[in-house]
Amino acid sequence: MKLSLFNYNLPKKLIAQTPARPRDHSRLLVLDKDSKKISHHKFFEIENFLKKGDVLVLNNSKVIPARLFGYRETTGGKLEIFLLRQLKPNTWECLVGGSRARVGLKLNFSKTLQGELIKKMENPSTWLRTGGSWKIEFNKKGENLKSQIYKIGHTPTPPYIKQNNSRDSHDSSISRAYQTIYAKPEGSIAAPTAGLHFTRHLIARLKKKGVQIEFVTLHVGLGTFAPVKSKNIEDHKMHPEFATLAKTTAKRLNRAKKQGQRIIAVGTTSVRILESASNTKGVLKPLAQDVNIFIKPGYRFKFTDALITNFHLPKSTLLMLVSALTSRPLILKTYQQAVSKKYRFYSFGDAMLII
Repeated sequence: MKLSLFNYNLPKKLIAQTPARPRDHSRLLVLDKDSKKISHHKFFEIENFLKKGDVLVLNNSKVIPARLFGYRETTGGKLEIFLLRQLKPNTWECLVGGSRARVGLKLNFSKTLQGELIKKMENPSTWLRTGGSWKIEFNKKGENLKSQIYKIGHTPTPPYIKQNNSRDSHDSSISRAYQTIYAKPEGSIAAPTAGLHFTRHLIARLKKKGVQIEFVTLHVGLGTFAPVKSKNIEDHKMHPEFATLAKTTAKRLNRAKKQGQRIIAVGTTSVRILESASNTKGVLKPLAQDVNIFIKPGYRFKFTDALITNFHLPKSTLLMLVSALTSRPLILKTYQQAVSKKYRFYSFGDAMLII
């Protein structure tokens, strides 16, 4: 299947630069995948489309302050690094801004925190303009290193959110908004954005209605956002991302599925956990490992019945996953209507419910 089949025209003015306030006052497009009917609402009205016994599965991963700004020990020149994942108590995989990264380069991040690039890795990304990722070794480890990162680090937001990509943005309201209200386990470099629409009040109302709330964890990394460069989408390889599905959660979800309750994933990351953990008979197994499942048209869903998601980039793996749940022509038609009605797109944009 050709990558060009997943392209669509999106005016730049529809790329959301700020979150909706309150969060649940974003718009909601509802798509019935059987009748193909499209309707338009506010997100807080989602409770009208959920019923007692429905199960919402949310990704509770927390975004870390992954952007660090340091200075070369030799010249004092500024350099940005972007933390990807922790490899050892004092070692991280990271992206390095600029083109002069080299083994042995030493950086000063604060009076007490230093780091040294010790090895080039082999999974290049275009998240930043860089030739690939590196291992960086810090002079602190464990909780001492974590406290330093949280003290000086900046919460990353996508590059298309222009007003929040300066080094002084780590304490901005936009950075604070780029976190779900239920985020707990730390490890993502980007928010699972479908969950940004939920407020505590909305979740309380859904629980009161009898909607079951379950949490899973996938630390969002390069796998979610790495661009598809191959002309044929089958040639694309997903970067692994670490996912956790607890034994007790799997047990509750399996019971709900067996009883015929509707399983509604909140976000594509939740879908990927459920489908990775499900066997061919549609039974979940506990999970604590890297996953790199690539869901595209032709995929047969084993556990997921419905999806709450944002509007995704053209030619992205996220758009392909959404297309797999319905069909590519229907999703592109839906996106065309969303554009015509001026929905807001991407991370801080509006939401879609596919039921």
